[in-house]
Amino acid sequence: MNPKFLVSFAAAAIAFQGLSLGLGTRLPSHDASAVARGEAFAATADNPSAIYYNPAGITQLDGVQVRLGTYAIALDVSVDLDAPGPAFDSKYEQQYVPNFFATWSIPNSRFSIGLGTYAPFGLALEYPDDTPFRTLAKKGSITYLTINPVIAMKVTDSLSVAAGLMVNRASAELEQGVLAPGDKFRFEGDDVAIGFNLGLRWQPHRMHSFGVTYRSPTTMRFEGHTQLQYDGFTVPVEVAPGIVFPVDIPGADQTENAKADFRFPQIVVVGYSFRPTPDWNFEVNVDWTDWDNLNTVTVRQQKSADVSLPFNWESSFIYEFGVTRKLGTWSLSAGYIYSENSVPNESFNPIVPDTNRHIIAAGVGQELEHFNWALAYQYAYGPRRTIDQGTVADGNYRFQSHALTLSVGYRF
Repeated sequence: MNPKFLVSFAAAAIAFQGLSLGLGTRLPSHDASAVARGEAFAATADNPSAIYYNPAGITQLDGVQVRLGTYAIALDVSVDLDAPGPAFDSKYEQQYVPNFFATWSIPNSRFSIGLGTYAPFGLALEYPDDTPFRTLAKKGSITYLTINPVIAMKVTDSLSVAAGLMVNRASAELEQGVLAPGDKFRFEGDDVAIGFNLGLRWQPHRMHSFGVTYRSPTTMRFEGHTQLQYDGFTVPVEVAPGIVFPVDIPGADQTENAKADFRFPQIVVVGYSFRPTPDWNFEVNVDWTDWDNLNTVTVRQQKSADVSLPFNWESSFIYEFGVTRKLGTWSLSAGYIYSENSVPNESFNPIVPDTNRHIIAAGVGQELEHFNWALAYQYAYGPRRTIDQGTVADGNYRFQSHALTLSVGYRF
């Protein structure tokens, strides 16, 4: 059998597993006011970023309002493998995720419309080229953009509902080693997929409000190409007892078309806000991500055989708690998040070292007559996770990240 085919087949199976794990990363942070409150914002939803957090909330907004911002995050993964060698960290680089939201409450009507652009999935991670698990994962990145027009209606003075269309475009890149440092197997692909989101907000009393939001599942068919590149090498082959001949295996530098369907999860968030006075706002949210729909991904290559990859991911919950205190035009917020792990040990891959995570946040903001702004800091910590599956990735993994979020808005 052709040695290039064998290497290509094995590398593709490993590569696409890493890619799919990378695509499982959610980005729920799209506004500094919400981030400062630990993302507990579905029942409050009182600025244009409600388009993402709960589109029914835009009925609270007067006139035309715009809000834009960026989420800047730096990730660090500490790895201590069972294999011989020192512990090491992933490459620690900053990544920036922009967002934009605009709303308009139609005069003399119960309707409001909005438009948002944001990145609900993404991030990137890269390890040194000489890591023992380089054939499992070396570099993975995903850029994902959603354009989300919505329409909301006040059914009654206390109840609002909303629906929106999500136009999602994503591009993915993965790179990992094949045989020795310096070689690589690289995948690039992109696709566009359509989904929808729904929202409901009910405020039966000034002190109490409830929010529910739903995001539909979508399937991305990543179409692109793979690149396999490695140097030639010599393998000793024993043709008879005591007789060994060197066999030269030529190097490779080839590309071929490839595609794979990846299912993104449906998401449900339920929130409750309690405001004992106009200056205090406490909120708790429960966020459910349905990763149970991600079972097997089939990789289809133009020249090589198809590869079926089992994932068997698990649905997970995120628990979010937040508080805001208003002081005149100023506001101070703090929040805490507990995020459950979604990836079983059997499906673990270092490209996304998922763990149970504790996240704390704090922020400040100011509301003026037309202009408003908010700034938040977020720290995430993942306690040690031990992997013992009999692979080169066995060992202990720790995760931490630092993020700054800035949002600015204007009311016309």
